[in-house]
Amino acid sequence: MKFFIDTADVKEIRELAATGLLDGVTTNPTLIAKSGRDFIEVITEIAGIVSGPVSAEVTATDAEGMIREGEKLARIADNIAIKVPLTWDGLKACKYFSSKNIMVNVTLCFSAAQAILAAKAGASFVSPFIGRLDDIGQSGMQLISDICTIYNQYEYFNTEVLVASVRSPAHVVESAMLGAHVATIPPSVLKQLVSHPLTDKGLSTFLDDWKKTGQKI
Repeated sequence: MKFFIDTADVKEIRELAATGLLDGVTTNPTLIAKSGRDFIEVITEIAGIVSGPVSAEVTATDAEGMIREGEKLARIADNIAIKVPLTWDGLKACKYFSSKNIMVNVTLCFSAAQAILAAKAGASFVSPFIGRLDDIGQSGMQLISDICTIYNQYEYFNTEVLVASVRSPAHVVESAMLGAHVATIPPSVLKQLVSHPLTDKGLSTFLDDWKKTGQKI
């Protein structure tokens, strides 16, 4: 499974990229707004930090506007993935960009039917929002299972399932078990993946025992 980080915090991206565990970045207008910086400037900097896909979201809601904005974003760097909403206009824009071999991330997916349309439109990634489904009493994991099952039936579907709205390490693990290709994870959740109380306890015991020997390496 590939790990993307869901943030526009450049400092945090640099820190996690240095681990070698980071495969890409997703951003959105809300995350950029939190940074308080210029949108194009932030996207350009992020694209220079990571070699993998960097999702940059359009703000237009009509296909023509999405294409105009997306073309501008695509010129920033070769690893930019244009992020469009899962609407009819978004699908039109997706088809346009995919025909030009420009990566597209179709976002705000909440049903398997929508995911089929994204694959048909040539999306590089489809982003099902599992946490938001859980919030309204539906099963985000069931959606991931359904999409993966459908995509696996058709060799010509090249769209990767990019699990979004991740709230916990359990979301990451369960998505991986279901065969999702990518998870885009908040930095705080990504850092939780390494934590386990027995690891901490075991390390503390080893260090205490080593200290008693009086030795050094």
